[in-house]
Amino acid sequence: MTQAPSPQPQRLHPDVFKLGLVSFLTDLSSEMIFSVFAIFFTTVAGASSALLGVIEGLADLSASSLTYLAGWLSDRSGKRKWLATLGYGFSTVAKLILLVSSSILGLSVFRVIERLGKGFRGPPRDAWLSAIANQQHRGYAFGVHKALDKAGAVLGPLVAYALLHQLGESAHTYSVIFMVAFVPAVISVVVLARLPDQPGVAHARESLTHSWQQLSVGFQRYLVTAGIFSLAYFSVGFLLLKAHALGFSVSDIVLLYALFNTSCVVAAPWVGRCADRWGRQRIIFLSYGLYAALNLGLLLASTRWELVAVFVVYGVFYAIDESQSKAFITDLEPERRATAIGVYNGVTGMMYLPASVVAGALWAVSPSATFVCAAALSVLAMLVLVVLRPATSQTTPG
Repeated sequence: MTQAPSPQPQRLHPDVFKLGLVSFLTDLSSEMIFSVFAIFFTTVAGASSALLGVIEGLADLSASSLTYLAGWLSDRSGKRKWLATLGYGFSTVAKLILLVSSSILGLSVFRVIERLGKGFRGPPRDAWLSAIANQQHRGYAFGVHKALDKAGAVLGPLVAYALLHQLGESAHTYSVIFMVAFVPAVISVVVLARLPDQPGVAHARESLTHSWQQLSVGFQRYLVTAGIFSLAYFSVGFLLLKAHALGFSVSDIVLLYALFNTSCVVAAPWVGRCADRWGRQRIIFLSYGLYAALNLGLLLASTRWELVAVFVVYGVFYAIDESQSKAFITDLEPERRATAIGVYNGVTGMMYLPASVVAGALWAVSPSATFVCAAALSVLAMLVLVVLRPATSQTTPG
């Protein structure tokens, strides 16, 4: 008896790659700028490091401030494309400021508005992405999108480095970097504007409060777990400090950061396939365990090669956290996906700030305390995820 041929794996919708291209171009543009922004802001514009900290804090806050609003507007209207385009447009217009002003005020306004655009575009874009990726391949689609997005973060600093190496470090070179970075930002908006929309179900009469009340029990349980884990999620800067303490030079640390990004690019599609096959809740549980192990690795690492391994693992963890969490949310919340993602981005984004503040305070006492605390919170998040089991409680609260 002839065995039936095994079914061919379904190909991803071509718009998955197009949305990935938009994110790649945007990150290429943004990372070209961000890789030199701190130096330009303090040395050329003459701002203090204290002011830089304030502006970076405001930028992080602005990235989280509009996510719920953007998600609610998207689900209320059922529209994805025009809101996502508006968010990408915010970021592109902000970069135009760099071409006309190098003042402290102009640079500060740029940094805040650019992050506003990032926060605003995320929920409608991710809901759009979930609509063109069926549930069986959704993890892979989000993984491919994250890989393309992160590839821009790898290439952007390299382009900035090449320009600095070729033209020399001067105010003129920074202006050239900003002009070059503006080009892919504009192209990304053009590409996005040409894509057909994938509208969702409109909930025209829902207020912000009512929209939250209609989110599923499963999502609300996952939000508790994600909030706890976010308290463990300190800035990558502490990993770089650990590398410096182990004897890595500044240029070596830049390469370690590139290694982390490259690891994320390679791992993201693979972990997406694993999530589709084994279940996204299991993969998220694994990511919490990886983060706990990563922190224990940082605690025990005493050689350069051990730390290199930690950075590779960090890239794998980041690929899961940044892609599969969104895919999992769209499984839990099929009708109000943009709202749910907006709430998730807002809550976790607000948690990241105290997480890094606590990590910094612990670091001042003992670097080991930072890693022990993060590992303990990661284990706590694993236990809460097992107890709450959000994937088994997807109904809407009454």
